[in-house]
Amino acid sequence: MGNLSLPGNPRYQPKDLQSVFGYDNLFRAVAEVEIATLKTLADIGIIAAADIASLTPAVEQELLAITTTEVDDVERRVTRHDIRAWVRIAQSKVEPGLRRWIHVPLTSYDALDTARALQFVRGHQVVRRLTDKVVGLFVEQVNAFAPKPQIGRTHGQHALPITVGFWLATILNRIVANIQSANSAAERLKGKISGAVGVYNAQLGLGIVARSGDKSFEARVLEKLGLEPAPISTQILPPEPLADYLFACVKLSAAFGQFGRDGRHLMRTEIAELGEPFEKGQVGSSTMAHKRNPINFENLEGTWIKNQVEFGKVLATMVSEHQRDLVGSPVARDFPTIVINLVNQLNTLLREADGKPFLSRLSIDEASLERNFDAQGDAILAEPIYIALQMAGYDGDAHELVNHIALPRSRQKGVTLLEAAQWALQQESADQVWSRIPPETIDMLGKPVTYTGAAAAKALEVARRAEAYLKT
Repeated sequence: MGNLSLPGNPRYQPKDLQSVFGYDNLFRAVAEVEIATLKTLADIGIIAAADIASLTPAVEQELLAITTTEVDDVERRVTRHDIRAWVRIAQSKVEPGLRRWIHVPLTSYDALDTARALQFVRGHQVVRRLTDKVVGLFVEQVNAFAPKPQIGRTHGQHALPITVGFWLATILNRIVANIQSANSAAERLKGKISGAVGVYNAQLGLGIVARSGDKSFEARVLEKLGLEPAPISTQILPPEPLADYLFACVKLSAAFGQFGRDGRHLMRTEIAELGEPFEKGQVGSSTMAHKRNPINFENLEGTWIKNQVEFGKVLATMVSEHQRDLVGSPVARDFPTIVINLVNQLNTLLREADGKPFLSRLSIDEASLERNFDAQGDAILAEPIYIALQMAGYDGDAHELVNHIALPRSRQKGVTLLEAAQWALQQESADQVWSRIPPETIDMLGKPVTYTGAAAAKALEVARRAEAYLKT
């Protein structure tokens, strides 16, 4: 099978991407560009029909099967140039009549940059397929937990009530937005067949363009590959389309990192609202047998951190010297690592045990949810109490009243915040304010669990949009 190792950490090698980014497959897309060029030269009458006829499906397969290891060997021993090494190997596999046409009228990065675009288009097919599965699983969880109350948290502190489904929907919304961004960016990846400085010197000077008819030679070649030409290029493609795609992948990775961070915190012993599945034979610590570490959530966040660093390499190649230098070439070879890391995150979420993926095996601890929700009593309703007082005509600063008078009394005397607020009004002879609060509001203020706002509705709305995305 050859060397199918992927860029990045050799411990984490998603098999889904080996056909695209596996080491010995890296020149397969280069061969596709070169074959498309030969066929286009034949289409416009430059290569004779008898010569192109020797490019049989079997010969094409031989060209496509040239491995990176083979290219490395010739490059190191002979050419000191990767594409000229590939050309030498390719020439040895075709008939003499076709041999002289290989790599005409291309420059190295006509082949390499266009091949890179093809690779990311194909890699994205894996990303999209797996992400769509994850979206479907999130939809199920959001729908299931849309009404389940949970204490919201800001700055690490208990804030206002939300629902479990709402929390999950905030992650789902980001996933859908970012996969749509990645889908769109993948469709905008471009190719180039424009020569050594991007101005089609050989194609124009040697009459190739003149024989191409109503469509440029570049467009004809790229059409065979399913790509469109960049509006203008140098020896290399403009960096923005690929950077846009990789940034979309990094944003998607960040959404999974957010899920990892939230999940890791919700698994803390003192919170314990969420649990990772603990599989048969699994251990949480090499010495502390009681532990159940959030290893998958930690990997989700840690892999996002890796992708932050990897994207710095993309930014570093946004500038090149004049029409091209070689500085960005070795850096760009690492770009697939971003997609590989992202697919590792997706595989974490989809990893099955007993026929169920990780996402479907998460456990929600209802007792912990209720315990944490009730931990501060109705103090979590400080917001609606102060606003209700202002709306009822309290002419002072109701926030100050609740914050500095009612809350301390509630805690010192062991009474509800609602009772403490009413007491505070009495001290100011402002009982009439309380009487103007509508009865249904008073009823709501006595039931913190009902103060979840639009959490359930927003969760279901996000789930519906996600389902609509999947249908497209």
